[in-house]
Amino acid sequence: MRLIATDLDGTLLDSTSSVSPRTRAALDAARARGIHVVPVTARQPIGLRTIAADAAFAGWALCSNGAYAVHLTDGRMLFAEELPAETIRTLAEALRASIPGLLFASVRDAGETFVAEHGYAEIADLTDHKRDPKTMGGVPLDEVVSAPSLKFVIRHPELAPPVLYDALRALDLDGFEATLSGAPFLEVMAEGVTKASGLARLCMHLGIDRGDVIAFGDALNDVEMLRWAGLGVAMGGADDIVQDAADETTSSNDDDGVARVIERILAID
Repeated sequence: MRLIATDLDGTLLDSTSSVSPRTRAALDAARARGIHVVPVTARQPIGLRTIAADAAFAGWALCSNGAYAVHLTDGRMLFAEELPAETIRTLAEALRASIPGLLFASVRDAGETFVAEHGYAEIADLTDHKRDPKTMGGVPLDEVVSAPSLKFVIRHPELAPPVLYDALRALDLDGFEATLSGAPFLEVMAEGVTKASGLARLCMHLGIDRGDVIAFGDALNDVEMLRWAGLGVAMGGADDIVQDAADETTSSNDDDGVARVIERILAID
């Protein structure tokens, strides 16, 4: 094992969005042996900063479901894959025609800029994007879709994200990747972008073979990563599609599932 790739919410973090002492100890033990520990998340850097101290994240992170790699200490960007503005506009117009009341937002500028449509902030919560909704502002849809996006967010005040996901797939459009992370919205990235694609690029940069990677996840957006890694580990209680993609299933995030696997592999008593 040379690299640990871990999802955060529902995986590394417990249900209070904290890193338990046991999990922190396991991560520290891995780092002490020269193993890279990489958060691979739908979050942006702003959402990583809230837990960086607890998890001791100081190196590379993959954000927006693998759309870009950023170094958490010096801010370097290794790569960034953006969804073209033309694709965003086509997608938004087609979806809005079939589902009234949709609201959209765009993540830009290495995850630091969040451009939300009028009305989005009113249905958002701090935990959704790790941003205070009061800071989101609100602009016309034309402005939201006017520039490339690292992640395009689609939300409805009443309809659940899986409903939006199925509706998008039914449109039979192409040129993008859509997924669900467990957040209250649908997430869209550039074509070909998944946590697996981002992890593959980072491992190439680090000179690490996929067979030396262990990956942990719990949601639909983790499936490709679990299949790609040398050892893919699903969290206890994850949906069947996630567990089927993994090589094994550990205990839940509230039962230190990630730590248990790392302890076993490193033979930690």
